[in-house]
Amino acid sequence: MEQINEMSENFKLLGDKTRLTMLALLKERALCVCDIVDLLETSQPNASQHLRKLKSAGLVNETRKGQWIYYSLNIDDKPYIQAVLGYIPSLKEKIDQLKNDCE
Repeated sequence: MEQINEMSENFKLLGDKTRLTMLALLKERALCVCDIVDLLETSQPNASQHLRKLKSAGLVNETRKGQWIYYSLNIDDKPYIQAVLGYIPSLKEKIDQLKNDCE
């Protein structure tokens, strides 16, 4: 029953278009907040709020590199999330267009 509760909470998180898009982006590679802000055309506080929710659910990891924090997927132990992301269209082309002004 506990696993069903966790799955339910995680699927609720994925029900938000912004968070689902963030996971689709992170499926391609780790990104910093400024990259995510550019790609989603949103504000930094909005992106950070969504990332905080994903992190607290254990779906993303944070890694500090210099002054930047990079986010990456943390779904190895969640095959049901992997399955969902398997159906999401690739956003690799969109990521490849990044200017990378974070660095």
